[in-house]
Amino acid sequence: MAGIRLQPEESADLTQIRAAGASGDLVSDDERSVAADSWSIKSDYGSTLDDDQRHADAAEALSAAANCRAASDYSSDKEELDAEGGVSMLGLQSYWDSAYADELANFHEHGHAGEVWFGADVMDVIASWTKSLCFEVSQVRIPIHVDDIKSETVEESDKYLSSWSVLDIGTGNALLLHELAKQGIKKISTLVHARFSDLTGVDYSEGAINLARRLADRDGFSNINLLVDDVLDTKLDRQFQLVMDKGTLDAIGLHPDGPIKRIMYWESVSKLVACGGILVITSCNNTKEELVQEVENFKRRRIDLSLESESMKDHEASRESPFRYLNHVRTYPTFMFGGSVGSRVATVAFLRK
Repeated sequence: MAGIRLQPEESADLTQIRAAGASGDLVSDDERSVAADSWSIKSDYGSTLDDDQRHADAAEALSAAANCRAASDYSSDKEELDAEGGVSMLGLQSYWDSAYADELANFHEHGHAGEVWFGADVMDVIASWTKSLCFEVSQVRIPIHVDDIKSETVEESDKYLSSWSVLDIGTGNALLLHELAKQGIKKISTLVHARFSDLTGVDYSEGAINLARRLADRDGFSNINLLVDDVLDTKLDRQFQLVMDKGTLDAIGLHPDGPIKRIMYWESVSKLVACGGILVITSCNNTKEELVQEVENFKRRRIDLSLESESMKDHEASRESPFRYLNHVRTYPTFMFGGSVGSRVATVAFLRK
């Protein structure tokens, strides 16, 4: 899937959301469960498909998904699901449970770590860029271009980043957390200093967490806390200074109830990121501008809801968005499509107010 859309996705109207809630409960994954097929998004920046097919799929997957059909209307044909708009196997928990069951079996048989979502190169960029961004936030010196941070600041960062708490939502095999931990390791004489040490990964697929725990034990990252938890109904009772999302918002948006679940996502994430903390989202379904617009739409929904509240305190608190745009990765390769220049992946950071 690509990071360019022909038409920006509009958020579901609040009235439609209420109507959906009044007409019935959200359709569960079990009710729409379909056997996982062979389609996956792999390669350098997300796909085994050729460019033309990937762009066609992107236009489909990124079209408006507000008109979700009733459960009885859905069939087991993936092509029919995809044809309806932003609906895909990748939005169903059954897909991920099946995928991670296969990857866990593959790990036991061959020792393979499993798929690196968006590719290893993107993961490396995310980890190093995020580390530099966190250091700059700690120093209260937000640069115009984080990509230009000089290497000499690395020697000073140890004392600042060791206290950062990190949460990776939809962690999968948790390799991003491994990379963050490795980014934060340096040797001074015989001592090893880990700048990121408070690392937590959550995923709603138990198979993913089982795989992640085995990989962490094997690769020397047993200090990473790995939990089964659904970000849309989280049981976490703490906040984090850094929250990472690599593809989770994408998958949520591809669920049959994607528009509603995206609203739930932002409500939940706004409670997980500590004030002054950072949310870093990496997406192949959204451009940087679209992610920024989602934050603005979230603010507008909060204002609309507060207007219905009798509490003036609630109204005043909701006038400001809980997040503001901070920075984005500028070093991903770009391509031309339909007269527009874009990247297959967008990584955007937001500061929690």
